[in-house]
Amino acid sequence: MAVQTVASTTDSTVDLGPAAALSCRECGHRVPLGPVFACEECFGPLEIAYDFSAYDTEELRKRIEAGPANIWRYAPLLPVPADVATKPNINPGWTKLVKADNLARELGVTGGLYVKDDSGNPTHSFKDRVVAQAVEAARAFGYTTLSCSSTGNLAGAVGAAAARAGFRSCVFIPHDLEQGKVVMAAIYGGELVGIEGNYDDVNRFCSELIGDSAGEGWGFVNVNLRPYYAEGSKTLAYEICEQLGWEIPDQLVIPIASGSQLTKIDKGLQELIKLGLVEDKPYKIFGAQAEGCSPVSVAYKEGHDVVRPQKPNTIAKSLAIGNPADGPYVLDVARRTGGAVEDVTDEQVVDAIKLLARTEGIFAETAGGVTVGVTKKLIENGLIDPAKSVVVLNTGDGLKTLDAVAGTGLTATIRPNLESFREAGLA
Repeated sequence: MAVQTVASTTDSTVDLGPAAALSCRECGHRVPLGPVFACEECFGPLEIAYDFSAYDTEELRKRIEAGPANIWRYAPLLPVPADVATKPNINPGWTKLVKADNLARELGVTGGLYVKDDSGNPTHSFKDRVVAQAVEAARAFGYTTLSCSSTGNLAGAVGAAAARAGFRSCVFIPHDLEQGKVVMAAIYGGELVGIEGNYDDVNRFCSELIGDSAGEGWGFVNVNLRPYYAEGSKTLAYEICEQLGWEIPDQLVIPIASGSQLTKIDKGLQELIKLGLVEDKPYKIFGAQAEGCSPVSVAYKEGHDVVRPQKPNTIAKSLAIGNPADGPYVLDVARRTGGAVEDVTDEQVVDAIKLLARTEGIFAETAGGVTVGVTKKLIENGLIDPAKSVVVLNTGDGLKTLDAVAGTGLTATIRPNLESFREAGLA
């Protein structure tokens, strides 16, 4: 993959709030803010470095709590201009943190079990958070087209955000995605292109396009805008802690696709600690994968630092990234915090979807089935302490993955009379 450099873009030419520079996660080399995603020194991934030195803790807390009921309440901690809330954006975030007492009883959790239900976002997945950040970066860098490689949810989020913000969109997906996700990505009027192959094939194609003249003026939210895009996942950490009364939960279970969501949630928690917004306390982060695409889980269990790519074969298509970019960093977070990475079978995913729906009235997509299923497995294996608080992420709406539970249907078919009702054993 070619390293993207934009020599003309400097810190002084863009307004991205407290964002100060781009910093390499591997070697620490810093470069000016721009649409750059790989370090020119070591080819490591770049991420946003901030200047939070001027913030007073209590003033910042008051400012956040007085902010809008979306991710822009955290604008002082994000790579966005101060007036971001006044611009056309889909304004995701501030989704429900559900205290899941019924599910807790089923799983034997006594320390408090919560589901962060991100299906309440505008396009019904957490991807709205990351795309909202990318839109602001695209505006700053003068892009006219928004694009992405996607396993489905991101395609819909980009289509919706582009329509709202006045960008053209052209997104790329594997040709065999669930029909619900295809329709939801196409409905916003942008161009939707199916690629013959899996997500990793789609991603490789996008990397070629971004280096070609045909891709000029295109902001690929998860490639050349990736450092900004990825920061949207931090808002999950911010919201969870604020919704818990400015407290870090003891344990979090997070799905792994590229792995970026998990690593950025950890980054968000660390920022809250450094800013004094939460008490510094131990917490454990657990990663969740489907067995049919579990390269990070395999690496964790085998004690490896290198994540070997896999060919995905699972119903959890939103997590079906066989070569996850942040895989090694997920391993670092899990090991540093005392967590783990686990996987479940497709059958366990379906069972977990039904369990969450039956106990809490939350219909999760397959990724949510993965996190609930992994939570159950980790409790049974003694890796999650049921006497301590647990937050489980549901990152999307089950209406997007109906095929996974297609066998669910009518309890009975009866004639319109009481006799038939009683004969069916429903009385």
